[in-house]
Amino acid sequence: MDIHKNARLTPHGRERIVHQVLSGRTVKAVAEAAGVCPRTVRKWLVWYRAEGAAGLQDRSSRPHRLHRPTPQQIVTCIEDLRRQRMTGRQIAKETGVLPATVSRILSRAGLSRTNDLPPAQPVTRYERDRPGELIHIDIKKLGRFDRPGHRVTADRTGQSNSRGIGWEYLHLMIDDHSHLGYSAILADEKRRSCLSFLFEALRFFRAHGVRVHRVMTDNGTSFRSHRYAKALRRPQIKHIRTKPYTPRTNGKAERFVQTALREWAYARAYETSDQRADELPIWMHRYNWHRPHAGINSTTPISRLGLTEDNLSRLHS
Repeated sequence: MDIHKNARLTPHGRERIVHQVLSGRTVKAVAEAAGVCPRTVRKWLVWYRAEGAAGLQDRSSRPHRLHRPTPQQIVTCIEDLRRQRMTGRQIAKETGVLPATVSRILSRAGLSRTNDLPPAQPVTRYERDRPGELIHIDIKKLGRFDRPGHRVTADRTGQSNSRGIGWEYLHLMIDDHSHLGYSAILADEKRRSCLSFLFEALRFFRAHGVRVHRVMTDNGTSFRSHRYAKALRRPQIKHIRTKPYTPRTNGKAERFVQTALREWAYARAYETSDQRADELPIWMHRYNWHRPHAGINSTTPISRLGLTEDNLSRLHS
């Protein structure tokens, strides 16, 4: 047992003092001899009479009642987020609770260390049977630039957003079965832009003989708007949203984003963001028609649509 270096007595010493009082000596005399307060001796005496020698063990200094305890629903939320392997600081930012409070809650729940967490859930891979049964949608924010950025030059001086050039947004849509993809760069991720991209993407899939039945998005504000829901009800498309804090639910869209960044956005040193945007349709054509995909047995997305030779000739341009 760790004893504070300035502690007056150990539990064994407290028991010896109690026995001296019980043998007839006065509390004041025993306290002076031990160098402690008479009030402390009386406290030990009460604990000994109530609990025996066990009552003289070290006790927590935590108060019996907290003035403003953390609500139970917040505590439960913190524990759930930790089980999803979020760090303490991430949980504090997400819940608005002080990091020290998060740390105490996790420590009390036995979730402080990574080894205390349950094993990560196994990856569940799925694939729809036909094209159009499920379409994944996502958005990636990209910085605009008028000269090669730090990823190429390794120079962060005067980065694009600090010079007022701003941002652009890559909207993406990918079919769950065939991996056929469509993407476009828009000025923002607001409702109007999301609706515009949705209509353009549906026309693209319709031109390739794909009838969309379901659309999966995250829980962004634009995707939760009434206008977006109405736009999907009209062509009788069911809208599915991902489970909060679980991006793996929309895993194909997340992988599409990574592939686009690796093979297009950061594939070479573009002089400007406009030059990068001009390259996007060329890369998308290669992605759909010529690039083998490991997730579909190294075939191309267009080969899984079942198009006739006439349609293939008409669309391949």
